[in-house]
Amino acid sequence: MSRDRSPRRLRRRDRNALIAASLAVLSLSASGCVVVHGEREVLPAATRAEATKALTAFTAAYNKADKAFDSSLDAPYVTGPFGDIDAARLKAGHTNSPSGNANHVPLKLTDVKITIPKKAGWPRWFVADARGNKAGNARWLLVFTRNGLGERWQVAYLTLVAPGAVPQFRTDGDGWAEAVPTTSAQLAVAPGKLSQDYATYLQKGGSTFADGTYTSAERADRAERANKPGLVTQFIDKPLTGGDYQPLALRTADGGALVFFTTHHYEKRTVAAGATMPAQNRDVQALTKGEVKQSLTLELMSNEVVLDPAGSGAVSMLGRVPGLTSAQGQ
Repeated sequence: MSRDRSPRRLRRRDRNALIAASLAVLSLSASGCVVVHGEREVLPAATRAEATKALTAFTAAYNKADKAFDSSLDAPYVTGPFGDIDAARLKAGHTNSPSGNANHVPLKLTDVKITIPKKAGWPRWFVADARGNKAGNARWLLVFTRNGLGERWQVAYLTLVAPGAVPQFRTDGDGWAEAVPTTSAQLAVAPGKLSQDYATYLQKGGSTFADGTYTSAERADRAERANKPGLVTQFIDKPLTGGDYQPLALRTADGGALVFFTTHHYEKRTVAAGATMPAQNRDVQALTKGEVKQSLTLELMSNEVVLDPAGSGAVSMLGRVPGLTSAQGQ
């Protein structure tokens, strides 16, 4: 944001920009064809006031849903990988406690920093970085998206990162950030390839990702759990990049990018003949279909956030939030 512009003037600029965009969305050409100019205009994804309002609305809906264990209360405010994880969490909660969440503590987000990119086309999106009163002192990164002017802002990604891990973003003179195309060749890995590369890394290893909790340590943990006496665990990892699961990237001040992306996972646990499957917790039981006799297959959705360096180098995983979405017993 330029220092010689007052907040009032900036709000006026925001409104004027969106009004101009709205007026330019549809125009009738001489041939009678509709031209969608909004697809070409490079504009802020939202006004700052609009982004703040969206965060407030989401938090209120999230708290209502968590208190009642009722996914219908926040379903209009969530989508993508976080929407899947949240819906499954609330479904399990409701199954185990139909009267509501006796341990409910309202989520409060403070020290909020909102980063809004200028971009053309849809989806429009922005990032809210805040301190939450849950999960210790982690920073909560929420990515809001929408696919049209008449749609509600929804949270597609919610990841937790350590304090100080969020990088500085490249911004213009008015404080608007820069969205990075999914096909960018300026980064170590194009954002659109990260989902596939991470799924491949979990299976085969490699040097694409830097060592850490969600990379080398995750592979080591899997190796330890793969074969235990009487119990075999198999892992399947798949990329997911379409629609509301598409990766979203912001240019960092050093020329790299902060990238949010999704992966889809299955974990199949099989016991030896005559052995008994280890007991599962109540949430897993609530999401399990079928009878667990010899095997249990867990389905998980995961949203990740990484630092993708400019040029070359290893991608650093800053945060990963996986969530069980269903399970099948056989």
